[in-house]
Amino acid sequence: MANRSNHYEAAFEAYLRAERLAYVATSEQRRALAEVGSLKSVDFVVSPAGGPTWLVDVKGRRFPSGQAHRSYWKNWATAEDLRSLADWRARFGPDAEAALVFAYHLVADRSPLAADEVFWHRDRPYAFVAVSLADYQPAARPLSARWGTVHAPVAEFRRCARPARLLLGGRQTAALAAAGALNYAEGDHG
Repeated sequence: MANRSNHYEAAFEAYLRAERLAYVATSEQRRALAEVGSLKSVDFVVSPAGGPTWLVDVKGRRFPSGQAHRSYWKNWATAEDLRSLADWRARFGPDAEAALVFAYHLVADRSPLAADEVFWHRDRPYAFVAVSLADYQPAARPLSARWGTVHAPVAEFRRCARPARLLLGGRQTAALAAAGALNYAEGDHG
């Protein structure tokens, strides 16, 4: 079950329901035991009609982050997040894909997505930006050796990230694709 005390995961789950995407929220109470060691659980297994099964790790961030010095497009993850996602993807087989979904809680007047892509949950606006593990992993650079974190440089992240519904599917995917919304990074949304 998703961590519903985490407002980012609760908002993403509400988004999946609103988009009528079939999903399973996983339990984060215990790590999965593997042949050697353990694996961090994915947050959601999303199975859109006619598409691959997506193994999703949700990363909650404020957009922008910081008070005195606003920072946009924070997209860090841990190296362990990437290793576990890759391992789960291999275990699910060739019909599965893995993705990081950055659940940006919008706290100022800018958004990484167009206004019609913003999702409201419990009176808070969120922008769900997804990037496949296959695109994120080669772009990832060390951020903090102490914390074991990585990030993609902003330009690279914006090039390979997409609104979540374009990667995962959803009710409006075809309409957005037809309208040319596939490369939202060209617009001035943040």
